[in-house]
Amino acid sequence: MKGVKHGEVWDRNSEKRGRWSSVKLLLPLKLFPSHRGQMKVPGSTKICKDCKVWPGGRQAWDWRETRTERSPGVQPADVQEVVEKGVLTLVIGQGMSEASKVPSSAVEYLRKQGIDVRVLQTEQALKEDNALVTQGIRVGGVFHSTC
Repeated sequence: MKGVKHGEVWDRNSEKRGRWSSVKLLLPLKLFPSHRGQMKVPGSTKICKDCKVWPGGRQAWDWRETRTERSPGVQPADVQEVVEKGVLTLVIGQGMSEASKVPSSAVEYLRKQGIDVRVLQTEQALKEDNALVTQGIRVGGVFHSTC
């Protein structure tokens, strides 16, 4: 696009609405290495156990809202909010021991939306998410941080 510099992104949340800026829309998540079950977004004091993230936002992931359990696992309803944020890739963290399942119905739902799906152990999922953010990909994620 004319007038857009390399590395710039559309920033819908800034005071410069309707302008291109070099603001990063998604801060990478970091898993506290010494505290299993806690994730933190750099620059924020907020810590979450289970988390949903997307470009420009994040929130705690409350499994009870969709009656999700480790099995059958992540449901389309668990990822729908992140999908609606316009992500191109969704990373799912299954927990430290990969105890949270991801049924084919959730993967099929995402693929039908044209979304690349990556299902990984949570530490690996966070690394993958961080790498994709660094590459400038519109990535979202749902991360279970324990089991």
